[in-house]
Amino acid sequence: MTFDMNDVAPQQSGDLIPDGTFAKVTMSIRKGGTDGMSEVDRGLLKPSNQPGSDVLMVDAEFTVAEGPHARRKFWQNFTVQGGKLDEQGQSIGWKISKGQFRAMIDSALGLNPDDMSEAAKAKRMLRGLADLDGITFVAKIQIEKSRNPAYKDANKLDHVVLPTAPEWQKVMAGEAVPAQPAQRAQAPAQPAAPAWGQSQPAAAPAAPAWSTPASQPAAQPAAEPAAPKPAGGPAWLNP
Repeated sequence: MTFDMNDVAPQQSGDLIPDGTFAKVTMSIRKGGTDGMSEVDRGLLKPSNQPGSDVLMVDAEFTVAEGPHARRKFWQNFTVQGGKLDEQGQSIGWKISKGQFRAMIDSALGLNPDDMSEAAKAKRMLRGLADLDGITFVAKIQIEKSRNPAYKDANKLDHVVLPTAPEWQKVMAGEAVPAQPAQRAQAPAQPAAPAWGQSQPAAAPAAPAWSTPASQPAAQPAAEPAAPKPAGGPAWLNP
């Protein structure tokens, strides 16, 4: 018996997807073992590993669907319960994630974000967060610098590209879109101290623990097989 290794793609380098890349990506949800609030979300959510935290998250894996970076992957967590609360007692993290999830639906289905017709509103209805598993949309990808030397820099979702953006039209048409790296804020230059005030500078204090969140490790565990989709799912699962 022989094994033909020619039918697999060459191993990809460990280089990151360039900062500011526009691409069509597919999101898969890696089950975290904790039940969500919906029947279809059984075992879907991932609890935070921070002691005492009540945060529950969607653990998402993004795969570039086509183009020069096809099949490249990156990972990101989205808070859906717990964490800091706003003045109304609502989870701030969930409000942010909910806005991103809505944008994914609009991008996937070509919906104008201002379209609040009954037909458009119906397409934004989910039975649960599990319905987002398998959604394909246009994304802008960034490189997030790691603040923890134990981890490498990582690709993350910069933002979902909506159908109202010219980049969405080009990506959906299969056209190449130049990367647009984000403009990072630079610290203002400090005026030089007078000669009489120059002395040996004190060592900078270490950053407090709460300013160094954990980043996604470079190596990722294999995702478990996706569960079969129940009937009556969202439009992007029912072509």
